Formats: sequence, C-alpha cells, structure tokens
Amino acid sequence: MDKLFVNLGENSYDIVFGDSFNQLADTLKEINAPKKLLIVTDTNVCKLYAGEINSHLNSAGFSSSVYEFTAGEENKRMDTILGICKACIDNGLDRKSMIIALGGGVVGDMAGFAASIYMRGIKFIQIPTTLLSQSDSSVGGKTGIDFMDNKNILGAFHQPKLVYINVNTLKTLPEIQFISGMGEVIKHGIIRDKDFYDFVKSNPDKIKALNSKTLIEMAKRNCEIKAKVVETDEKESGLRAILNFGHTIGHAVESAMNFQMTHGECVGIGMVGATYIANKRGLIDGGVLSDIEETLLSYGFKIKTKLPSPDTIYEFMQNDKKKSDGKLNFVLPVSIGEVIRVNDVTRDEIYSAIEYISE
Repeated sequence: MDKLFVNLGENSYDIVFGDSFNQLADTLKEINAPKKLLIVTDTNVCKLYAGEINSHLNSAGFSSSVYEFTAGEENKRMDTILGICKACIDNGLDRKSMIIALGGGVVGDMAGFAASIYMRGIKFIQIPTTLLSQSDSSVGGKTGIDFMDNKNILGAFHQPKLVYINVNTLKTLPEIQFISGMGEVIKHGIIRDKDFYDFVKSNPDKIKALNSKTLIEMAKRNCEIKAKVVETDEKESGLRAILNFGHTIGHAVESAMNFQMTHGECVGIGMVGATYIANKRGLIDGGVLSDIEETLLSYGFKIKTKLPSPDTIYEFMQNDKKKSDGKLNFVLPVSIGEVIRVNDVTRDEIYSAIEYISE
C-alpha cells in the first residue's frame, strides 16, 4: 500500500492508499490502536461497508461495534453529536479507546467532533468513502457541525491518528457525489500545483472510469498538496486559508439553497465566481477563466445555475466564519497554481460574480 506522512509534530499521522480493506487491521496494529473501537457511520455507508469492517476487526482481535445515524447534511447537528457520545458510553469507550469515522465528509466531521469532546478528547481515525472526503475533509483535522443555518460554524481542530483511503469505495458512489468530490480535487490544482491541475484536466476519461491505479495516483498527489499546506499552517492562521478558494461564495450558495446542491458543486460554482472577480480585476486573462470552466464542465459541473437572489446569497456571506474585522476574505487566482488572499472585494464585485454564475 502507498503511504503519505503528514508531519505535524506530535499530531503527525499517515495517509494510507489502497483498493481494499484487507490491510486495515494490520495498519491499526502498526499505530498501536486500542482494542476498544467504535465505528461511526451513516445509514448509507453502514449497509455497504460497516459489517465487513466490523467483522474484519473483531476477527483480528479488536473489540469493535457500530453506531449509525441517519444520513444527510440536515443531520449534521448537535443532537447527532450527543447520539455519538451516548454510543461511546453505551459501548464502554474510555480515554484510551478510539472512534473510526467511516463515511463521507459529514460522518468524518461529526465523528471527529465527537471524538474531540468525549472525555475531553479521544483518538479517532478517518476511513473516507467518498471522493470529497478522500480528497479534502479527511485530511487536516477540521471537524464540526452546522448551526442556525451556518455551515460548520461549531467545531474543533482534532487531527486523526490515521487516514485509510480505499479508492474502490468510489465504485458505489452516486455520480453526483463523484462530481462533488472533483470540485475539491480541481481546486487543489488551481491553488497550488499546475502539473496536478493539468493531470486532472487531461485525464477525465480515465478518472471517471474509476480505474484503481489512476484513482490512487490522483488521491496521493491530491493529498500531498493539502498535507503540505496543513503542515505549514495547521490551524488556518495564514497559508491554509488558500484552501478556501471557491468557498466564500460556495458556502453561501450552499446555505442559501438549503443544501440542495452538494458541497463540491457549490465550491465549483464558487471557484467560477472568484475567478470571474480575478478576471475583472485584471489578475488573470479570460483564457484562464475559460480553461477552469471547461475543466469543470468535463467532469459534469454546472458553471451557471438557477440561484436565489444576490441579496439572499450576500446575506449568507455575512455569516462566513472566515471574516476578519468585519471583512470578507476571498482567494483569487493569479495563474493556474497560484492564488492570493484579499479582503477588499466590494459588494458590487460580489453581486456581479453572483449574476455571472446565475442562469
């Protein structure tokens, strides 16, 4: 299996890449995982993989059990966190026990958040099963829940002890969720690595065919980009903010649409909006905007869609947790592979961008 080391001092961990769960128990033993484990998953993923993994771990000498909650972003709330914590108590988890987050970004965010507060913090690992979680949310230690219509407004930084990526789980992923994940993959190329962007841009057929070798190559290169950013800035006090490219508009659209669009779709359309602002400012020429739009289109993204009014989206943007001194922070491209952070984007520029991405 391929491995990638994320160097965060005492919070360091490995990301493991493969095409099965056959090495999971041995990998857990390598990191000296405790015997007592709780697999936290949702109703979609539970029926696909939880039984297999639970049986595999118990056969290898672990004492594992499964807790599932109802799938969906609408359940990313405190009631669900308390349900996970109750399951920890019911299954006898102590301070040396470990939670396994099995699923997509919602599962990872909530299982990680529960792990960060249960008994003032216990260890957890990520087993991401969606492209979005494999490419983004499982790496970096961000956990959290939505609250009062604001996405991820409550949470904590809590690094996993391991990320175990089985790319073959993508073969059971609905197409819309695969598209969603590609939003973060393409984003990483735009902000940090032109060669990776060109790889993704040039190989849509191989990637969409879900060839295991190609997916492992993509996953490892993608995680390398994010890991290097996180290593430099673990808690988003500087460089890590570039990972928010597309998110200032994207998160607001996601909330304004009541989560009817996937996160990755919203990031995709948010990237188009931010790139449009960069183009209008003269930071890039129209060719870069067209190139990004064509790459997104090749993976099934909409680059324009029916949206609520600019006033509604702008109002949601005012709740962005990444605001500083009352100003919205934007990440704007200056070329493929390089971005800058600004906090002087005007209301008129934002409205113009929203109109550009609206049908």
